[in-house]
Amino acid sequence: MELNALRQFLVVARLEHLSRAADELRIAQPSLSRTIARLESELGTPLFDRSGRLRLNDAGKLFRDHVERSLGELEAGRRAVAEATSVGLGTVRLASETFLTLTGPLAAYKRAHPSIEIELHWSLAEDMSRRLQAQDVDLCVASQPIHAEGLESMQLFDDAVGVGVPLDHPLASRTSVSIDELADQPFITARKGHWLRRLLDRLFAARDLTPKIVCESDEHSAIADLISAGLGIGLVPGFARRSATRAPVVWIAVDSPDCRRRVTLHWGADSHLSTAARLMRTTITSWDWTAGELQEKR
Repeated sequence: MELNALRQFLVVARLEHLSRAADELRIAQPSLSRTIARLESELGTPLFDRSGRLRLNDAGKLFRDHVERSLGELEAGRRAVAEATSVGLGTVRLASETFLTLTGPLAAYKRAHPSIEIELHWSLAEDMSRRLQAQDVDLCVASQPIHAEGLESMQLFDDAVGVGVPLDHPLASRTSVSIDELADQPFITARKGHWLRRLLDRLFAARDLTPKIVCESDEHSAIADLISAGLGIGLVPGFARRSATRAPVVWIAVDSPDCRRRVTLHWGADSHLSTAARLMRTTITSWDWTAGELQEKR
């Protein structure tokens, strides 16, 4: 099997769409179709269900996991050799659901290690364990639990999540509010899969309620702006209140011990972390999230 064919298979497996995969790979769709057909012929079984929309089947999922690990090991080997034979410290690859909370430590890291290249990858939490095990990334920062074997982690901070309302909203004078009181309010939130949306759905489901969602945004930095404009209310992490660019909204505490975000750094327990990745891990875990600076070593 050719490495290029395996890499092309992973793109098709991720997108489950031949034409979009061909566009991303910048190759002709018929050529990509022939590559997938050859792989299936070599393996002696289909990797996709083709009734209606293209779907990765059980054999395809099994093969994908092995291909990701194999290519991950090859990439780890390449990076290890490059690090051993180069005067530089290489590259670090960091995945996160949002980079707003990480701008401080990332800036400090770049100042301290200007020769190291930083690759930032936006990722859903459910994809992180697979990406770490495949060594597609070195480190992941998640705002929701990641349950998988072979990972090590460290909690970075525990953040209260409140509700943001416009300045002239009837609830704006309150210091706290219950979920029941928010049942009929129009919500602006992130799309399904994002930690903010999952928290909102979980809080309402615990009370047999469904949030009234009037806007789902991929531009998470725009949520506070839309709230400020009076289009609805939304959950806002406490960390965002300390942002210098925050929109003018009123932050109100939510009367629920579950309305919190626990931000955790994850890495593969068995993977070889490069010097660049180890330095990044140290920077992130040493960051004082309250003061917004590196903690002094004692």
